[in-house]
Amino acid sequence: MRTLPLFRLVSLACVAALAGCALGPDYSGPPDAAPVAAQSGHFVRGQDTASADAPVNRWWEALGDPVLNDLVQRALDANPNLGIARARLQQSRAALSLEQANSLPSVGASALAGHARLPPINLGGSSGSSGSSSSSGSSGSSTSLNLYSLGFDATWEIDLFGGHRRAVQSATATAEAAEASLADVQVSLEAEVANAYINLRDRQRRIQLADESIRAQEQMATLTRQRLDRGTASNLDLIRVQNQLDGTRSDQVPLQADLESYLNQLATLVGQEPGTLDDMLAAKAAGEMPLPPAQVAVGDPQTLLRRRPDIRAAERTLAADTAKIGQAEAARYPSLKLFGVIGLGGTHPSDLTKLDDFTAVAAPMLSWNFLDFGRAKARVTQAERVRDEAEMKYRQSVLEALRDAEDSLSRFRYGRVTVATVARTKASADRALDLAQQRYRAGTGTLIEVLDTTRQQIAAQQNLSQAEAALTRSFVGIQKALGLGWSS
Repeated sequence: MRTLPLFRLVSLACVAALAGCALGPDYSGPPDAAPVAAQSGHFVRGQDTASADAPVNRWWEALGDPVLNDLVQRALDANPNLGIARARLQQSRAALSLEQANSLPSVGASALAGHARLPPINLGGSSGSSGSSSSSGSSGSSTSLNLYSLGFDATWEIDLFGGHRRAVQSATATAEAAEASLADVQVSLEAEVANAYINLRDRQRRIQLADESIRAQEQMATLTRQRLDRGTASNLDLIRVQNQLDGTRSDQVPLQADLESYLNQLATLVGQEPGTLDDMLAAKAAGEMPLPPAQVAVGDPQTLLRRRPDIRAAERTLAADTAKIGQAEAARYPSLKLFGVIGLGGTHPSDLTKLDDFTAVAAPMLSWNFLDFGRAKARVTQAERVRDEAEMKYRQSVLEALRDAEDSLSRFRYGRVTVATVARTKASADRALDLAQQRYRAGTGTLIEVLDTTRQQIAAQQNLSQAEAALTRSFVGIQKALGLGWSS
């Protein structure tokens, strides 16, 4: 058999596949989910608190805290959730490679060397009559047979209606969505580490201030008892001072519980056992709260929509689901497969070298399940509804991203106002304490007045620490809302 018909058949199939169009809708980009924001070119609120410069990707370095920088880097290197996202990305890329390979021919080879022993073939006959019988027959000898074969076979499904092309498009978009999901995990992880660290420093500072307040109130209680013994104070005065002391001690208990919780959280985020980071983080227990820079770069909503990884993941999922409609459409039409076999062989090993004596078979197969009682159409409808769901999820992710950005900017702006107000209160408490100490040194004031003013000044410091922590957390919220902190 000659190979020319096989070559012609394959050529015709290739021309048909190239000339065929892919069924289903072509993806033309995401819908315009936020036209007002895109036209305005800036955030409606909060723009007075942020510059329009390009945001910095490694935003946590702007806080100027080396310990935080180290924790974030450790988390990016060893966090288990980030490892899970990386594994999912590798899975999606492997699925893409599989879909790309499915559109190519499948070629195989086989070799056979066999020996068969056939039993003798006995032929015989008989005739009989009354009083006599005769028989005659012949007996053959056993036969041995050797068989040698070497063959190649190929199978190729022609992509007449673009089903394979749509599958590759869907797998490509799915892999890109997995990459964006990895970036989203990275962004969330960095923000989670920063918030846990800020909360930890806030609790450490407030516990330290609570200890100072407890010491001041213990001195007040001791002096009040002495005054009570001398008859210059009443039991009510002692009860009030003791109640204040007990209240401060009780307020310190949840702060200590929060402190241990944040220590454990940070250890887990960097991929280590709880308690591993206690010594390192306790070394800066009396350090200052990391504060955000004076200006925070934001940019415009269009840049936000392009940069946020969760929006990119939703958009790529929409593209993948759109391509799956074409896959379902192509399944409704006939499929063409080409089968080809080329073989050499015979009863002697030397027959394998006779290249001019070979067997070649080429066979196209056309199949069409045209009577499926609406199954294929139902799959198309299902794919269309899945695509509609993906579009709604994309629109929702865009709206939530814009709201997140607006809320974060608003919290940051009012957080700065709160810090300024609390800082003025703390400054007034500082002046009151200084005046009380001057009066005490001049002999016109009492030690109890100094201690009480000291307690109020410590409370003002605690309030300022809380306000500064809230401001820094709002800065972290802005960076997360802007989708910063990820890299390929």
